Amino acid sequence: MNLPYGYLTTLVLLAICTLFALAAPGRPRPMAMLSFRLGVALNELPFVAIAWLLAATVLALVQGDLASPVPVVAAAVTMTGLGLIARRGRQALPAVQRAMGPMPVSRRLPYGRILLSPFLRRRRAVERIPDLPYGPAGRRNLLDLYRHRSRPTGAPVLIHLHGGGYTAGRKNSQSLPLLYRLADQGWVCVSANYRLRPQATFHDHLVDAKRVIAWVRRHGPAYGADPDRIVLAGSSAGAHLSAMAAFTPNDPAFQPGFEDVDTSVAAVIGLGGYYGPYYGMGPQTSPLAHVRPDAPPFFVAHGDHDTVAPVEGARLFAERLRELSTQPVVYAELPGGQHAFDLFHSLRFDAVVNAIDAFTARVLSSASPADESAPDREVG
Repeated sequence: MNLPYGYLTTLVLLAICTLFALAAPGRPRPMAMLSFRLGVALNELPFVAIAWLLAATVLALVQGDLASPVPVVAAAVTMTGLGLIARRGRQALPAVQRAMGPMPVSRRLPYGRILLSPFLRRRRAVERIPDLPYGPAGRRNLLDLYRHRSRPTGAPVLIHLHGGGYTAGRKNSQSLPLLYRLADQGWVCVSANYRLRPQATFHDHLVDAKRVIAWVRRHGPAYGADPDRIVLAGSSAGAHLSAMAAFTPNDPAFQPGFEDVDTSVAAVIGLGGYYGPYYGMGPQTSPLAHVRPDAPPFFVAHGDHDTVAPVEGARLFAERLRELSTQPVVYAELPGGQHAFDLFHSLRFDAVVNAIDAFTARVLSSASPADESAPDREVG
């Protein structure tokens, strides 16, 4: 009997990734990183895995390769696990709705993109202007700009800083569904590189983040941006950097040569962020140490199965914000969410994008902070 090695390889691979995606967090660091790497894509794209496994199983059955029931049972168990992963993804929309309180969040999700083209982030109505220099550090000081092809003026701005533990990562790789969605709605969106360790220091990272804001202040209007409506966003380490930049507006220590530029922002978005100290340095390198009453509005989203930046850190950060800040604070905890949930169109991330859409509309509106602080500080 010829064993269906191709089918068995597919089945084993999907079964292992499904197991890691379903497993609870809290394991030792090496296993936590392995869990992230093996489970992140499948955790957001279970429908792709279901279709792949179903097609492979049907083909093997038609060809008569499954004489034993064992692979069929294993496939059924794996399919059940994938179904549980998909169910967790569906729970993201109710979770963000609870976190937003009375603020209305759209219940519409782009199911066509989620099911058929989760990797396709681009939109024909949006143009991307790549590799604009904003500082002297070569390719690490380049940014991409996204805007509607109609070239609107007076548009709000989203600046996104990528993750990667300050050691890796690049622009045009993370949160693209968010960038293209907002640009399609008339925003100007920016995705920027910044200098990385070990060549760069914490000070260098923060200077670069400030340089991006300064670039938008100076050059954004030429691309249709309103420099007085800047929202700063980041993923993972980018969330840490965004928070630190927002908590240190106009600090000359982090603005060498552009001390006179206003680097304050209207709001901050943290996606799967790390909020502790920077690589063994003191507490002053943690956003927790800089929370104060005049902090800008914050939207924080975090997966409760994050094995890279455990959810406890995000909970503590949100609690500290709610204790001290007078501005709106929204904390959305995503059931089953792993680190880097913002890479694809998925049930989870598109629900978060809907919430961000509602949050930014609220904080950028003319409503007074006193009117909006109370309901927005509710936590789901």
